[in-house]
Amino acid sequence: MTLEAAASWRRTVRGAVVFTNGVFDLLHPGHVDVLDRARREGAALIVGINSDASVKRLKGPERPIRTASERAVVLAALEAVDAVVLFEEDTPIELVRALEPDVIVKGGDYSPDTIVGADLVTARGGRVVVIPLVDGHSTTSTIEKLRG
Repeated sequence: MTLEAAASWRRTVRGAVVFTNGVFDLLHPGHVDVLDRARREGAALIVGINSDASVKRLKGPERPIRTASERAVVLAALEAVDAVVLFEEDTPIELVRALEPDVIVKGGDYSPDTIVGADLVTARGGRVVVIPLVDGHSTTSTIEKLRG
């Protein structure tokens, strides 16, 4: 979805809207666990994904492995995910402002004070949830393993 379409969709959702974001370059069990557990925090889950240009700025010139459209298709196919929206910036702050989620979720490599937009969510009475990571899964380690 575009930001405008996602904001419009969000207004139709009855119940708590949960938001998370990330690169989701090579989907792995850790990603699926965070997404499944995030979905349980509300009535709908919207996932923001970094654009290809944003990923290159954040992760380096060899990333992403999968294009934004490929990553979006894979995420949208997951039962836990209700909507996917792409963002061009390095952080999802504009998405959080526009979507006004009731809950913001990130994996355990974050803390509530390092989650972009957490302050906006809590200021409106929402919640911040940090999901413990599944050990042994990361896109970076998968790429390193494939390179031998």
